[in-house]
Amino acid sequence: MTDPLPIKIDDHPFRFFDNREKYLLFVTTTSEKAVIAERVGRELGRINPRPPALKIFDAGMGNGVVLRRVLQDMHCRFPTVPFVVVGKEISMEDTRLSLDELPDRFAEHPQTVVVISNLYYAEAPGLMPNQAAAQENMQWWDVPLTGKTAHDFSKQIGELDDILQQGWQTKSSTKTGNPLYVTPSVLVLYREDHAFSLHDIIPQRGKSMQDYDLVIAAQPYRSRTSADFKVDKILAPLARFLGVGGRMVVVQSTGLDPGMEIIRQVWPNEDPFLTPRHTLITALKEALNKDTTSYTFDGASDDRSLFTYHMHALPEEIGSNIGTSTLLAAWNAAVYVAQIEDDRLNEVLRHGDYLEATKRVIHRHGGLWFQDESFVVVRNT
Repeated sequence: MTDPLPIKIDDHPFRFFDNREKYLLFVTTTSEKAVIAERVGRELGRINPRPPALKIFDAGMGNGVVLRRVLQDMHCRFPTVPFVVVGKEISMEDTRLSLDELPDRFAEHPQTVVVISNLYYAEAPGLMPNQAAAQENMQWWDVPLTGKTAHDFSKQIGELDDILQQGWQTKSSTKTGNPLYVTPSVLVLYREDHAFSLHDIIPQRGKSMQDYDLVIAAQPYRSRTSADFKVDKILAPLARFLGVGGRMVVVQSTGLDPGMEIIRQVWPNEDPFLTPRHTLITALKEALNKDTTSYTFDGASDDRSLFTYHMHALPEEIGSNIGTSTLLAAWNAAVYVAQIEDDRLNEVLRHGDYLEATKRVIHRHGGLWFQDESFVVVRNT
């Protein structure tokens, strides 16, 4: 999930999702990552990989858990097919977390090439900056991993900190506060003992990547931005990198859940989810139909599109005496999903009413869950 509209604090742009503590608490206390990976996995059965490799793009790796689970599923379905995996991530910390999820993937599926880039959405799938100056300044690291075990690979991946320090520095946009890369960077990882057989699929600097079989676009934008922005800047460019038969899975929050009930107990008129999937599908159809290629969309049915994830809690934790730690985790999850900025949070935190509101909603529903929706873009020709 990405950043909401920035606000100004002391004349500096501030973004809610710069707060690492909220993010880490959310991903460790909810099942969101596992459920999104399961939803993405449903599309793998509809993919027919073609030589020389199955190619996947993750439009925002986060902590890497979704990608790791999808790669496990891919290995189960396609154990002998080479994989080329490209992930976009601008956060140095999230890049580090994502790298930590990879050693066992290289051990179980040796025919894997993983590429991580900090490029913009319209650039990252092709591994090519749009601006000539950025192309000249791009940093490119090709890192063959030695050994055969997850322990071997984990040790070497843990030694990439200098590369992350050089390549994943960011600056803030003076207009939006959103992070921008200082230097466009690409990191390529693969097993050295399989370099010969992987030679033709290891990305090379200056050669654009194309024709992805699967694109994962799970919460790749701020919920409050317009449909035009989401389509023009993110979704349409990503869809154009699909190969024939390729599928892009888009996931976003709906707000039709107890989490949003908590938010409206405190901010009754709050409505951060302004672009339901049908709105985005309509806008995407218009944008993509300008191309000579043909795209179809799967997102009309609620049965196929809607799914839920929940906050982890033991049954006894949801009883009459809910512990403060459980209430705080639930409150954090609700404000994280609704993308509430810290200036408004600070006003509410001076009083205890928000915890009482959280407790009432949890009691009413016997727990806390959130609803996401998904749709799929398929390239036909």
